[in-house]
Amino acid sequence: QVQLVASGGGSVQSGGSLRLSCAASGYAISNYCMAWFRQAPGKEREGVARVNGDSGTTYADSVRGRFTISRDIVKNTLDLKMDSLKPEDTAIYYCAASRSDFCSGLPPELFPYWGQGTKVTVSS
Repeated sequence: QVQLVASGGGSVQSGGSLRLSCAASGYAISNYCMAWFRQAPGKEREGVARVNGDSGTTYADSVRGRFTISRDIVKNTLDLKMDSLKPEDTAIYYCAASRSDFCSGLPPELFPYWGQGTKVTVSS
């Protein structure tokens, strides 16, 4: 049974940093593409960053240069380092796991596994 547990959310001021982590069990993160999504109040869920099975990464334009997605194969965790946070980054962040080694452009409904979400609040 695949389980994803997200952690690391919190409240920070604009310009601050946070690191989110997603611990996976029953799933080898090195084999597949994983992603971070976020959903702000009243908005649709949007992709933030993805890492493919070959370790290639993609980012949303709104976070490129500020966020870094990475995997720790030993710990079997997916991380998202968020720097220079802005109020518009406020959202619930979800980690998601696919059964594909490449998932660039894959819509959220095609990710079979999801973490429970962790809330990030950035104040101005």
